[in-house]
Amino acid sequence: MPEASSLVRPEVLALAPYNSGLTIGEVLDRYAPARIAKLGSNESPLGPAPAVSELAALTTDLMRLYPDPQGRALCHAIGARFSISDEQVILGNGSEDLISVICRAILRPGDRVITPYPSFPLHEDYATVMGAIVQRVPVGPGFAMDVDGICAALQKPARLLIFSNPMNPVGTALPVAELERLIAAAPRDVLIVIDEAYAEYMSAPGSITAIDLLRKVDRPWVVLRTFSKAYGLAGLRLGFGLVDSLEFAQILSRVRTPFNANAVAQAAALAALADDSHLAQVVGLARTECHRIDVFLREQGFQTAPSAANFIFFDCQRPAVDFAEELLRRGVIVKPWKQAGFERFVRVTAGSRNDSDQFMAAVAEIGAATS
Repeated sequence: MPEASSLVRPEVLALAPYNSGLTIGEVLDRYAPARIAKLGSNESPLGPAPAVSELAALTTDLMRLYPDPQGRALCHAIGARFSISDEQVILGNGSEDLISVICRAILRPGDRVITPYPSFPLHEDYATVMGAIVQRVPVGPGFAMDVDGICAALQKPARLLIFSNPMNPVGTALPVAELERLIAAAPRDVLIVIDEAYAEYMSAPGSITAIDLLRKVDRPWVVLRTFSKAYGLAGLRLGFGLVDSLEFAQILSRVRTPFNANAVAQAAALAALADDSHLAQVVGLARTECHRIDVFLREQGFQTAPSAANFIFFDCQRPAVDFAEELLRRGVIVKPWKQAGFERFVRVTAGSRNDSDQFMAAVAEIGAATS
């Protein structure tokens, strides 16, 4: 009987398992801490808008019946929010589902994909599965995206330019002029995909969403957004893409599974999208706690990356997996980064004030214990 691995494409065997982070249950089983601060996955500590909770008693038919495969009501609300046609909106089982859809739709073996580094691993993994060749462009001084390096990489034939803004895991955001320069540098036969999973948190002077820039250009593009982060719906798995044209949106819809956005998620997203006050509260808390954590880490002597998102990326000055394990012993979950060259870096979410206090107390204790 053949080994299962002999049946699998070599591109798949080459992938490292996705680092999805530990659950609260896993940490309880391992260390049984009195309190857990879950700061590894960039979830909102405030949860969804209050109106979402009110849907709980009304979900029987939503669970019994197949969802609207096009998500028309939600696409209409999203289109209105971003001043784009409903038909240029596509839904996914999280925005990562749409990354997979895009890669399956456009990439062929040997195609070049350009992305900053360190990156959101699925930007690379889904391209690799399709047999594409990923060219990483490392961040420059101050953890800023190397726009010159990406523009130089675009001088050779490529199929896809994909990056997060703000960057994940680094957290830095592109100024408008640099974003415009990247868009202008990409040849028309290169698809631009900008993953804006953390765009709601951007508040740095000069930062901007890509949608307002891309709608002015006649070329293929996709902007990805999610309800998992600032909207507090991570467990429902819902993301969306804004696409340059109806034609391209229809092509991508042929690749996705027909019901990839479930009915409960669609209803919850509609309620969440309508509550701007709750969103502002979530963003305000994230910015406050990011600042507190950043100041604390720098005072402790750690190097941090400037963040326009709801997390801080920092050099813990030792193997990140060891540092993260010490935090787990104290009930704090963070994400140790595992991409080559960044194995000393940790990404920590800005959670509640109590979560931040617990994280900072644990870091101070670890520092004292290892000094």
